[in-house]
Amino acid sequence: MAPQKSPFVLETCARPNILALEPYRCARDDYKDDGTNILLDANENAYGPGLALDSNGNFVNGEINGTEGGGKGSAVDLLGLNRYPDPHQDELKQQICGFRNTHTHTTRTLKPENLFVGVGSDEAIDAVLRCFCRPGHDRILTCPPTYGMYAVSAQVNDVDIVKVPLDVTNHFALRPSAINDTLAQDPSIKLVYVTSPGNPTATMISKDALREVLEHPTWNGVVVLDEAYIDFSPDGSSLAEWVLEWPNLIVMQTLSKAFGLAGIRLGTAFTSAPIARLLNNLKAPYNISSPTSSLAIAAMQPHNLQIMRKYRAAILEQRDRMLTEMPKIPGVGRSLGGCDSNFLLVEMLDGPAGKPSNEVALAVYHALAERKGVVVRFRGKELGCEGCLRITVGTETEVDRFLEEIGRVLGDIYRGRERVDKQGEEREERKANDVVA
Repeated sequence: MAPQKSPFVLETCARPNILALEPYRCARDDYKDDGTNILLDANENAYGPGLALDSNGNFVNGEINGTEGGGKGSAVDLLGLNRYPDPHQDELKQQICGFRNTHTHTTRTLKPENLFVGVGSDEAIDAVLRCFCRPGHDRILTCPPTYGMYAVSAQVNDVDIVKVPLDVTNHFALRPSAINDTLAQDPSIKLVYVTSPGNPTATMISKDALREVLEHPTWNGVVVLDEAYIDFSPDGSSLAEWVLEWPNLIVMQTLSKAFGLAGIRLGTAFTSAPIARLLNNLKAPYNISSPTSSLAIAAMQPHNLQIMRKYRAAILEQRDRMLTEMPKIPGVGRSLGGCDSNFLLVEMLDGPAGKPSNEVALAVYHALAERKGVVVRFRGKELGCEGCLRITVGTETEVDRFLEEIGRVLGDIYRGRERVDKQGEEREERKANDVVA
């Protein structure tokens, strides 16, 4: 059949902001996992899911549908997969609220009506944008260096970004006065995205700084606090229940990090009941699958929470070990920001006692991945992060190998055995830094 002429032209039919989108990239687009690599790039829980599993992946206590029962089983009702999942997820929401009701920041109690659950935090980020921002008109405010998905989601929704950087001279602290001045001057800003602990900074944002923004006298908008890594911070740090005290606060969390359940894609957004109602009204009717819901409920059971906390303690022990051992390696500089997460932001120097260098950091990034099988994250193009790698805390064995290999790679660079590509550095830096997660 001869090709027919069509009036369809993709470039003029699709939305311009979508045509301009760069595809989502992660480090594993460049370095595939062959089963032997040490993956210290995506801030996952290296010890595994926070579930009581045996070496074959079976529940050791025969859990079925999140409760303890007899016989060997799974947390997923396989025979029920022919039916659509619960569109409201009330049981899951109740379990999550129960976990976060610490009454540290309020005497009130979170209820399912205060909760939105989505496919990872990314669905919540997008849902909030769609709920409050008119495409081509409203704006959001971000505080770089920060999580890249805010910008990706804003571009998808044709929403501009106003940036008020963190204080790079003060451990990446929030600058509430500068934020408030910006909000007073631009009423089109509807959302302020704040990450605590920060990514890639690992710095906790102070409650007082956040309060200062929430108390803005004229701004009609919403503060979105992203607490993806909050469970690696001291107990009582989460401000999830604080949404009961503020009508315009949203606190996002995920089971992908401390809970070790990145594969089930479950994110949450705590907020006032009226905002939660809007978010739940605009979501797809069956956005959370039955397996995801069942495994998340299982993770909230006391015996599985013990597993999560055991793995968390092991991660924090290895984090402290890395903070102690890395400065002893010639060519490793300061650990910037904070240490309230399961990763560190660390400088690579242009000599054993030199200055932070993007060229060296990029060479270390490539050499570790390509020749040593250790994948980390280059962040040198982020504001205030010159020469920095972001390194996820791994298991004890993984940290052993990482410390050994990064010392060897830096030594090879300084002896001229490892090539530093100055000519293509700018292009390669931007490519490596464009990784989002």
